[in-house]
Amino acid sequence: MRPLLEIIALGPGDASGAVEGGADRLEVVADMDSDGLTPSLETVRDLKRACDLPLRVMLRANDGFSTSGSELARLKIAAYQLAAAGADGFVLGFLGLNAEVDVEATLALVDELGGRPWTFHRAIDHSLDHDDAWEIVPGLPGLDAILTAGSPRGVGSGLDELCTRATGDAKAARLIMAGGDLEPGHVPWLARAGVRQFHVGSRVRPSGSWRAYVDAALVRSWRNLIDDAVGAAL
Repeated sequence: MRPLLEIIALGPGDASGAVEGGADRLEVVADMDSDGLTPSLETVRDLKRACDLPLRVMLRANDGFSTSGSELARLKIAAYQLAAAGADGFVLGFLGLNAEVDVEATLALVDELGGRPWTFHRAIDHSLDHDDAWEIVPGLPGLDAILTAGSPRGVGSGLDELCTRATGDAKAARLIMAGGDLEPGHVPWLARAGVRQFHVGSRVRPSGSWRAYVDAALVRSWRNLIDDAVGAAL
């Protein structure tokens, strides 16, 4: 199987560049000023009409990683509606008051996904005890990816952490989706460590601007880089 390249999509205008460039999946979000929140139903419907790529949709209602009972109730409703609109999977995850993984809240939302696969997002990078978080999250039901930079400051700061974790734990290597200011120079190191999932956002847009649509040539450059790096690592 070839490595997975996931691209952030904000709307249907991003679809053609992602498809033409060779992306495997779209992470659908809104409001990148808040690092990605739940998108509208219309956005998901429009993207579903615009392309055949799987859509993994964000379930996050505030710019932090905690949630409340009322917010969680709204996210449960959103999960059902977004699934009906075309979401193939979801992105979620919560931390508690002490920056520990909030298993109860996370599982309460997972129960509403109808068995669809999901990604635990970069909340894991903001947990107080990374080792404890990595003991818990990989065992959550339905999970098939953990979006992580290895550090809340991005892959540039967390590269050693990611490589060490992937090298020492085959299950972690399978689950790690490296993302968060991922740079081309990081990819060969991650590939040699066993990472096979990669997540790119602003770097597939002209000038790195969220106001620009995903560019096919930039996506293709990442596609080739990742495929070559993983091929060389095998």
